[in-house]
Amino acid sequence: MKKTSLFLIAFLTLLPASLFANEGMWFLMHIKRLNERDMQKMGLQLTAEEIYSINNQSLKDAIVQFNGGCTASIISDNGLVLTNHHCGYNAIAELSSEEQNHLKNGYWAKTLKDELKPESLFVRFFVRMDDVSKRILAKVNDSMTEKEREAAINKEIAKIEQENSEGGKYTVSVRSFFQGNEYYYFVYEDYKDVRLVGTPSDKVGKYGGDTDNWEWPRHTGDFSLFRVYADAEGNPAEYSENNVPLKAKYHLPVNIKGVKENDFAMILGYPGRTNRWMPAEGIEQNVNYAYPAWVEGSKLSMDVMKKHMDKDASINLMYASKYAGIANYWKNRQGMIDALTAHKTAEAKRNVEKKFDKWANKKSNKATYGNVVTNINNYYNLTNNKAKHDNYLMLLLRSSKFAVLPYRIGKGFESYIDANEAARKNLMPRLNAFIESNYANYHLPLEKEILAEQLKLYSAKANYELPEIVTKIAKDGNLNDYVNSIFELSIFTSKERAMAFLKYPNKELLANDPLYILSSQLLGKYREQPENLVQPLNDYQKSFRLLVDGLRKSGLSNIKYPDANSTLRLTYGKVRALPKDPRNDASINNYTTLKGMVKKHKPNDSEFDLSKDMLDIYKKKDYGKYANSKGELPVNFLSDNDITGGNSGSPVLNGKGELIGLAFDGNIEAMAGDVIFDKNLQRTINVDIRYVLWLIDKYAGAKRIVDELTIIE
Repeated sequence: MKKTSLFLIAFLTLLPASLFANEGMWFLMHIKRLNERDMQKMGLQLTAEEIYSINNQSLKDAIVQFNGGCTASIISDNGLVLTNHHCGYNAIAELSSEEQNHLKNGYWAKTLKDELKPESLFVRFFVRMDDVSKRILAKVNDSMTEKEREAAINKEIAKIEQENSEGGKYTVSVRSFFQGNEYYYFVYEDYKDVRLVGTPSDKVGKYGGDTDNWEWPRHTGDFSLFRVYADAEGNPAEYSENNVPLKAKYHLPVNIKGVKENDFAMILGYPGRTNRWMPAEGIEQNVNYAYPAWVEGSKLSMDVMKKHMDKDASINLMYASKYAGIANYWKNRQGMIDALTAHKTAEAKRNVEKKFDKWANKKSNKATYGNVVTNINNYYNLTNNKAKHDNYLMLLLRSSKFAVLPYRIGKGFESYIDANEAARKNLMPRLNAFIESNYANYHLPLEKEILAEQLKLYSAKANYELPEIVTKIAKDGNLNDYVNSIFELSIFTSKERAMAFLKYPNKELLANDPLYILSSQLLGKYREQPENLVQPLNDYQKSFRLLVDGLRKSGLSNIKYPDANSTLRLTYGKVRALPKDPRNDASINNYTTLKGMVKKHKPNDSEFDLSKDMLDIYKKKDYGKYANSKGELPVNFLSDNDITGGNSGSPVLNGKGELIGLAFDGNIEAMAGDVIFDKNLQRTINVDIRYVLWLIDKYAGAKRIVDELTIIE
């Protein structure tokens, strides 16, 4: 029996990791050394050089970061960009009006001249990266304080970024990994003339709404199309009518042969943030203090906003994007609480840390690592209530326009008042533009109510020392009356009042403005670093760095990749079903169909309504070449890739590097994925590229867009 067990262990050790899980968000420059062989066994038919090359065109040249928060891909040689509908949401909303509501009705540009330019939108191309860990860490030593260490590192980072920017041509970012144990620089090229080409209506792009968010089975056409424009030489340029579509260095071919269970699938994108290295007590703090406050604050804001949005279509359009963002994180945070609790994640981490503490206190390790776990646990014990407070306050600041805006404009006013005549001439146009843009879209009754309700929640639940003004008004009585009165008195409640003040500035009036006082104290409290936490924070930062370093050196952690931090990564896996679900009409629970979408249809429902055009075309079953072998039109499919926020809009590619889908969500059962990867539950929900093309070609009649693509049939 013993011999058999030893043989089995040895055998299992030699098996490729992909048989167990597809965990990992990998650097492209390390693919050849760490992943190429494993990926090729799973079905990759490309080399590492074809994925990432500095000197030759490769897949990385078709992957862009979209407006700083999502991912997108170049899918034609004329700079056509594919991303999620929810990633383009802000731009689509900005370009919409009550008369031409592109969010509600969709939009398809008939010619290049009809492509619409939002005020501010950019895509970022990845040029190259390199490891500068040795160079940076050579500038620090163990005798330095954390503040001294940070200053030395930042000084060297500034040099590296300047050296690689080529005189400002490129944006260069040096980032820390493995909690400050490694450093890499990334070189990017930004294009700022990006225009809307096409988007389905929200009845397609947001089908299922908040109810289906993070859920499977799913039937959402979450995509939108943009185009990158450049000057005549192909260089980045500010918007101009003379700009031309970018001639792409590389674009993704589109494969419409379809997917099946166990097909290889890889995703390239910009995952936002994971916390796979987070200590046990950090997880406990989030589950018991931080996330519950976030959930409660989010729900309050959603309820207030929904009440006003349901009364008026113009208000709905005005706040649709903000509401969607808050709703997304509300469901995410509750899902995290549930999943981390169910997985007993903190307990599992605590067990590893106990083993680490034993290793750390061996004679050879004690001087460096002996106090690491103690320091980390001490810091979290000291900050549990602060974390709760900070999340209530964060939701107040995120939800209420007038919790932040008075401070931001007021600081500009202070500079203007104190400036000489020449400086004032320079400041005036910038202040005017800032006021114009910030008072463009808001509904005052909604803003007043949200501020009052969030102040009530914050003062009642934060369980922490509050800003002086909040303590006073909460004690004095009715917060609704207080908010109404300060809005009557403040210079910051309308564009007209702010402009009038700028015309006749008065330092005393500004200093005594009630909204400016409130906003200043709220933001001051959020940025506050209490004296009693300064040293524990320094101990924590150093100890967390040493914990990660020690876990890697001791072999107690099996994580081989750094946490996500909005840098380009590759994740690979397979098309993979979940157990059969009676809600899904598909024969295997790894895809959904248009039939299933129509089954969900609820007339006049804000989440599950379908247009008459969609229902009519469904009856005709005119799916053309986009149907699968069963004659169905696939809508979404599942893969087991390791992704997180920021991967929204990422291309899903087959083994040949051909586009088969578009990542847009994860499943709620694996919501703990930002902290711990579950090989059994983790799924990525993707829009099937066949559904995307059918919607463009057959439903929207925008064949000119399809004709741009390189299609593999």
